[in-house]
Amino acid sequence: MNSTTQEKFSEQVDRQRCLQIAFWLSMITIFYNALEGIISTYFGLQDDTLALFGFGIDSFVEVLSGIGIAHMVYRMQSNPTVQRDRFEKQALQLTGFCFYFLAIGMMLTSGLTIWAGEQPQTTLVGIIVALVSIASMYFLVKYKLRAGRKLDSQPIIADANCTKTCLYLSVLLLVSSGLYELFHIPYVDAIGALGISWFAFKEGREAFEKAKGKECGDCC
Repeated sequence: MNSTTQEKFSEQVDRQRCLQIAFWLSMITIFYNALEGIISTYFGLQDDTLALFGFGIDSFVEVLSGIGIAHMVYRMQSNPTVQRDRFEKQALQLTGFCFYFLAIGMMLTSGLTIWAGEQPQTTLVGIIVALVSIASMYFLVKYKLRAGRKLDSQPIIADANCTKTCLYLSVLLLVSSGLYELFHIPYVDAIGALGISWFAFKEGREAFEKAKGKECGDCC
């Protein structure tokens, strides 16, 4: 085996290893978001915390997005020459619709909450969930970006940017929940939910753009 062949073989092995890491990162994202969604929606309903409930629904939609990414990485492992298949496009379209419905629902519910003058019982769980999410999303962003750059894969880098926006969403939840829990500022929870609706709309729009074949460096 000459040096050129050895280099190509080494590059292929390194690529497969990076794809395997990217696949497992996507699986961690799926299972983490599913657990986060269950906890957030449950306590959001229990404590009348609209921002936490919306954050939980967003996590469930992120599970759909994560399934599409996991499928994409698996396809890159088995068929690296295929650009994008039907399942990936349908997953992106379904994710886009879900984000739009979430955005509309959050806007309407926030408006009704402000109109009725309703306030959460407590936002302590929201603070805890946000802190755990910030730490988890930071870890995922770091290693997804590393894998995407090594593979020179714009979709994986875009997925890392998706996760980065989830990090910003967690910060938003932390701020709104923290302000209410510490100072009981009226309607700050509903305002936080409106912020989540804005992020959801942006995520939905960019999911449709990716489904049409447009690569988006600031996905989600």
